[in-house]
Amino acid sequence: MILRQADPRDIPQILAFWNPLIRDTSVTFTTVEKTPEALAADMAARGAAFQVAEKAGKVLGFASYGAFRSGPGYAHTAEHTVILASEAHGQGIGRALMTRLEEVARAADMHVLVAGVSGENLGAIAFHRAIGFAEVARMPEVGRKFERWMDLVLLQKIL
Repeated sequence: MILRQADPRDIPQILAFWNPLIRDTSVTFTTVEKTPEALAADMAARGAAFQVAEKAGKVLGFASYGAFRSGPGYAHTAEHTVILASEAHGQGIGRALMTRLEEVARAADMHVLVAGVSGENLGAIAFHRAIGFAEVARMPEVGRKFERWMDLVLLQKIL
């Protein structure tokens, strides 16, 4: 497996596993599917902070981070996303991506990574705990998807 900075050529493969999660599940609060143009802009803006896992030419997942909140006081805190193709679960790919993303974040002088996870996504909560994140807040009913209110769980890791 290769871990590397995302490239625009990865966009079709990423959208193939990300958009069904947006459209069909509550693992993300996002309700609008990603377009190739939006993903390309996100990749360009994040640079090294957008990493992919590739095996035999197939992108199996990505991890990226961006600003947690605006303003200079939050400049050293980032919120991240980690998404895997369904066939990549349980193989250590998410852990490898997060290890790489933490290295990139430290090199960029980040101090804290934050995960905002749907309270229904028990797998993601357990995953983050397993890699050293601590739950710091649970915000009841702050998200809405599929005509129901959902909790937001915030987890953080001090780098």
